[in-house]
Amino acid sequence: MDTLSYKTTSANKETAQKEWVVVDASDLSLGRLASGVAKLIRGKHKTNFTPHADCGDNVIVINAEKIQLTGGKWDDKLYIRHTGYPGGQRSLTAREVFAKDPARLIEKSVKGMLPKNKLGSKLLTNLHVFVGSEHNHEAQQPKQIDINEYL
Repeated sequence: MDTLSYKTTSANKETAQKEWVVVDASDLSLGRLASGVAKLIRGKHKTNFTPHADCGDNVIVINAEKIQLTGGKWDDKLYIRHTGYPGGQRSLTAREVFAKDPARLIEKSVKGMLPKNKLGSKLLTNLHVFVGSEHNHEAQQPKQIDINEYL
């Protein structure tokens, strides 16, 4: 018997079984929510996970305004950016970012947990964050999941 009886398959963009899922962010910690969502977007919960391919799910996060931060992170956690000009470093606290757009807080957190390359940028397009319990992706027939199962 010269041939192998098993074969390792590698998922790619065409063979990936992508689904649409809804995650409710109500009363969840920001970091725990973001790590679970990043795992879903990356596809690490699937048996055919492939590191170099987009084989994860499309994730819809609702109720972004009900997210929690523990300790003094509302005032101590800084989001730093640079304008590109000398002396152009700007920073916002988590409370200021949340006041402008609660969805941006979750997007930034998930982005930090994805790969820092072209694949990470592509994977971030699979994240859809909404303030409130309504979203505009009903046509995709997403299924509601409990994110605590993926932590």
